[in-house]
Amino acid sequence: MEIPASQLNKPTKNIFILSGQSNMSGRGGVSKDKPRTWDGVVPPECQPNPSILRLTANLHWETANEPIHSDIDSKKTCGVGPGMSFANAVRERVGLVGLVPCTVGGTAIKEWARGEELYENMVKRAKESVKDGGEIKALLWFQGESDALAKEDAEAYKGNMETLIRNVREDLGLPSLPIIQVAIASVDLKYMAIVRDAQLSMQVHNVVCVDAMGLQLKEDNLHLTTESQVQSGHKLAHVYLSYFETPNPPSLSWA
Repeated sequence: MEIPASQLNKPTKNIFILSGQSNMSGRGGVSKDKPRTWDGVVPPECQPNPSILRLTANLHWETANEPIHSDIDSKKTCGVGPGMSFANAVRERVGLVGLVPCTVGGTAIKEWARGEELYENMVKRAKESVKDGGEIKALLWFQGESDALAKEDAEAYKGNMETLIRNVREDLGLPSLPIIQVAIASVDLKYMAIVRDAQLSMQVHNVVCVDAMGLQLKEDNLHLTTESQVQSGHKLAHVYLSYFETPNPPSLSWA
């Protein structure tokens, strides 16, 4: 249901950008066989709530429902991701939550470089999200599996991620924008350790990393299960509330 603009001009709207690849857009509950289908199971932690909105592909606010990336990662079958469990975990503390889904599955970080379609669309959607009020609170980033397939890409990951962070903060005019990234945990990726090391060792102001290692994967050994997506959303929420909703957040770059 689309929300009338008259009801959305609230200074308390807390906006979170969701970006990356398939584990952010969500494959929880999506079948392994083609044609892929979503089982439609929405855990209690991911249920819709009037205080959780999402920006549609057409740049309109509506009540958020799973799968929240269905019209963004539209060439793939989307299921449960971490966005809704994150939003439900933070809403009582922060108030009205606005999710800005920007994720596209199977994308490498070079496709998120300034000037590329994915990056420019993310920036456009982020800017649009604050036109009727509210504040961008953080960028949630879950990506890196595609960069763990080739050594050259894996070794370039840290520099590319640092450039992305610098560019998005500059283009949004938010030099201290919090970035919470998820360290990948898929198996069978030849250079995953290099990418994970880049994610976990990054020392950039207001950049925090949560670790997906230990969360259950689906049979494809690549995507998180529905339950694990709920847990990843809670991890992201815990870090956001601990680091960025406190008067004196700790000066760490991982969690």
